[in-house]
Amino acid sequence: MTLQPPAIATDRPRRRTILLVEDEPFVRDATRNILEHAGFEVLSAADAQEAARVYEECHRGIDLVMTDMVLRGRSGQQLGRDLRERSPQIVILVTSGYGNAEYEIEAPESRSYFLAKPYSRRTLIEKIETILETAVLQQAAGRAG
Repeated sequence: MTLQPPAIATDRPRRRTILLVEDEPFVRDATRNILEHAGFEVLSAADAQEAARVYEECHRGIDLVMTDMVLRGRSGQQLGRDLRERSPQIVILVTSGYGNAEYEIEAPESRSYFLAKPYSRRTLIEKIETILETAVLQQAAGRAG
């Protein structure tokens, strides 16, 4: 009789990874805490330059980039454009405390989303879950079509 190793459960979903880009330490730490308690793995960066470095090292494992609109040196939108040049399928969530309508444009077909600050814990998690669900559906449709 040959002993077989125990079966490893593979039906457990992979933990989703978010690259959080926020230059305000308090907001970054609070948001990281919210996301980790919701079950996400979080990589964080204090500015666009650091975010680009983290993304370069880990991009294949990052499911979503969540960035503040206003960062020192480079805007969140510019960061998103730079990252999209490397990875066209990247999913980006831009957040901002400014109420300008020009920032409130969402383009799910291009995997770009917006969330106004301040947001509640529930709103943040629901938004991210919806975005990631949409991204999975888009990937499946792309493979089928």
